Amino acid sequence: MKPTFLILPLFSGSFAATIHAFYDSLDVQQVVLNSQTFDASPSAREGFSLDLNEKRLVQMEGKEPVWMTELEKIATKAKGYNFFDVTDAPDVSAFPLVGMRGTPSYPPLSAQEQVTKVIGSLSTAGPRGNLEKFSSFRTRYYRSETGRESQQWLLSTIHQVTEESASSELQPLITIEEFRHSWGQNTIIARINGSSAVDNRIVIIGAHQDSTNLWPFLPAPGADDDGSGTVTILESYRALLAAGFKPRRPVEFHWYSAEEGGLLGSQAVAQSYASHGYEVYAMSQYDMTAWVKQGTREEIGVIVDFVDDTLTEYNKKLISAYLAIPYVDTKCGYACSDHASWSKAGYPSIFTIEGSFENSNHANIHTSNDRIDISSEFSFEHMLEFSKLAVAFAMELGGV
Repeated sequence: MKPTFLILPLFSGSFAATIHAFYDSLDVQQVVLNSQTFDASPSAREGFSLDLNEKRLVQMEGKEPVWMTELEKIATKAKGYNFFDVTDAPDVSAFPLVGMRGTPSYPPLSAQEQVTKVIGSLSTAGPRGNLEKFSSFRTRYYRSETGRESQQWLLSTIHQVTEESASSELQPLITIEEFRHSWGQNTIIARINGSSAVDNRIVIIGAHQDSTNLWPFLPAPGADDDGSGTVTILESYRALLAAGFKPRRPVEFHWYSAEEGGLLGSQAVAQSYASHGYEVYAMSQYDMTAWVKQGTREEIGVIVDFVDDTLTEYNKKLISAYLAIPYVDTKCGYACSDHASWSKAGYPSIFTIEGSFENSNHANIHTSNDRIDISSEFSFEHMLEFSKLAVAFAMELGGV
């Protein structure tokens, strides 16, 4: 049968995002996104477990959730709209959140000597080597074979870092687990258990491990988005273990799956914590930490929309006290990274990014050019500042 040309509106009214797709009687053959034509034939989708016709429930800012196909969801993301895929997400208002109501409070900075010592042990060598490997997978898309392989490599690397860096005395305090997802690429959680018998409030440092292209079946090295955040927090984890860090409160490092699919992995984890009544003291997300736009001041972008204001101000204090560069307030919009899943579940969460949002790496992310060698603007020294921040966050809030 001759292919027919269809236009599928996603929403009515002011939201007019549409996709143009060629269909034949059996399967999608071509898709046009942002005026670009992509191969959607079965051969192009080999190695992926993604049904373009599967219905998903998607929630955007200020709107009731709506059903759309995976293909429509991909098109919505290509148009630049952020969203939650809430298909598998229960109503978090039914969960018994313990001690998460009201405004959190955080102590004055009190661990300068210990934090400064650990910061001095951070290096760019580990992140560079890890990111060279991590961005060498064809794609880390969460529904791809190589996405699963990259997650397994990351898990193995976290185990190796733990075995090599943590003393025999510290090892029993550490757990490394896969939070399993139906799509096969699992979230990874490394936990350093706290010593307090009365304060189990969790401190979380997160990044997302998956990557995507505008058309998800194309190569997506994802060096900046979010390979940079992934290896940034891994370096902080390594340095803390090497220093023998034994927190009073539990400190967890999370590497989320499926952020690019609508914050699927972090939603699952956050809602699991809420359903069990776990208390989260503070959550900080690291998504894109490498880019310093030519001709701009090097700085830390502190997201100030859709975040916890009190924890954001505390984060600014950490930057001023421990980092060599200043911060700038910036915004990224609704559901722009995994911290939003924790806010949605009722927990205090924040987000820092590589600079002001308008100066971040927009030209290369979600393309095959998101590589470490694309420009001198990709900086491992800049990433090191974020590793410092993660160390300070863990030690000051986890307790030393």
